[in-house]
Amino acid sequence: MTARRGAAALALAALALASPLVMKWEGKRNATYIDLAGIPTACYGQTGARVKTGQRYSDETCKQWLQESMAEHYAGLTRCLTAPAEAHQLAALTSWTYNVGVSAACKSQLVRKANAGDWPGACAELDKWVFVKGQRVQGLVNRRKEERALCEGRMRSLPADLQPAAVAELR
Repeated sequence: MTARRGAAALALAALALASPLVMKWEGKRNATYIDLAGIPTACYGQTGARVKTGQRYSDETCKQWLQESMAEHYAGLTRCLTAPAEAHQLAALTSWTYNVGVSAACKSQLVRKANAGDWPGACAELDKWVFVKGQRVQGLVNRRKEERALCEGRMRSLPADLQPAAVAELR
């Protein structure tokens, strides 16, 4: 297998593991809402210029945005994550990056530890990313626990609530 094909296969595997996590923890809301940080949000945690207050979005739009955003966050993460990584590690960090943003991820101690080859330390850093505006959010605690289990290789296959039926709508 060529290096390019190997990288593509790794990306596909990582995204296949990360997408159900993002879907589970972001949830899907077709109508725009204001999230805990005060940001207009829609679909699977989508933010940015294309999300307009008072709008509703189709399931097809939400699906397309998720696929695009997952690919963008994976690409952004892998530009700054230079250490060799396995699919489960990339999946966990892609889910986390989707939540915190590429800029925050790339500037983090977590990525610095991973790039230094300290994967146990990098995975443990996930536990610190549970605050919104200085307040500890239990939903983020729960999400990070699952991302950490995936990062550490304790969850190499998807639990029942993340099995293919939960992801079928992406196809």
